[in-house]
Amino acid sequence: MTSSYPAYLLRRLGQFVLVVFIGINIVFFISHATPIDPVEQTVAAATQFGATSPEAIALMRQSLRELYGLEGGLWEQYAVFWQRIAVADFGPSLSAFPTPVSVLIRRAAPWTVGLWSIATLISWSLGNLLGGLAGYYPRSRALRAAGAVAMALHPIPYYIVGFVLLIVFGYVWPILPITGGYQINLERAFDLRFVASVFRHSLLPALSLILVGLGGWFLGMRSLVSNIVTEDYVVFAELGGVRPRRILASYVMRNALAPQVTGLAMSVSTIYTGVIIIEQVFGYPGLGSLLVYGVLAGDYSLVLGVASVSIIAVALAVLAIDLLYPLVDPRVKAR
Repeated sequence: MTSSYPAYLLRRLGQFVLVVFIGINIVFFISHATPIDPVEQTVAAATQFGATSPEAIALMRQSLRELYGLEGGLWEQYAVFWQRIAVADFGPSLSAFPTPVSVLIRRAAPWTVGLWSIATLISWSLGNLLGGLAGYYPRSRALRAAGAVAMALHPIPYYIVGFVLLIVFGYVWPILPITGGYQINLERAFDLRFVASVFRHSLLPALSLILVGLGGWFLGMRSLVSNIVTEDYVVFAELGGVRPRRILASYVMRNALAPQVTGLAMSVSTIYTGVIIIEQVFGYPGLGSLLVYGVLAGDYSLVLGVASVSIIAVALAVLAIDLLYPLVDPRVKAR
């Protein structure tokens, strides 16, 4: 089993590289297929308030093409694009010139990664725990009520739940902040006031993601556990006097958890899409808000940078889950 794990690791790393390569290529060619020319947009914006000599405009156009990696033909631009990705340099932002795109991404990424990872971990863990208990104790009224709530929340889109929470806790019962990542007049510092402010501002966005995500994990785990409890080895354990807690943890939950780990890897991209939408609903200063801002501003470099980093982040998350999967289901190592 141990000797087969390196081969498993190499296969997963190869899949990771292939996914990132294909995804970033799609981003590059779609962005270059659009009729928008970022250089001409910038030149038009710079010259709209006064006459400028043709020589100055030509020099500006040439400088901008060098800055944005748009010199030469398509394949030359393609080579420059991958060179910039290799050193994490996407050039300057059009809308926040001369701030580099990489700086804007570094400022926004921690907000998205924190919200995404914490909300996913809570919804997955809590949903599986409650679903496992509901499947093992089907007569519990409290767990059946939780199942009804999960079934009601599961099909609702993230942004609908976000809007409902925004109205309830922002206007009907205004006890939580509804926009931003922290209090405006606070200085960014790792102290109690700033951390508390970040926590309060993240409650509604995180709760929107947790409520919707929890329903799916609850229903999936409940269904899996309901089938596993009828297996022979579970029945024999019960007849043998094994404690119910041990049966639930070691015999039932662990076997039911493997498909849920696979489901988590498959749903990572969907969860990330939900984060982007929720960030826009609550004005959260993450990559989602940055991407929407770049699209609306026609910021070619910013959109390319955020999309590329997002593809790499999602692929890394899936890779991490795949590498942890053998710890849940040791049979994977022998495949």
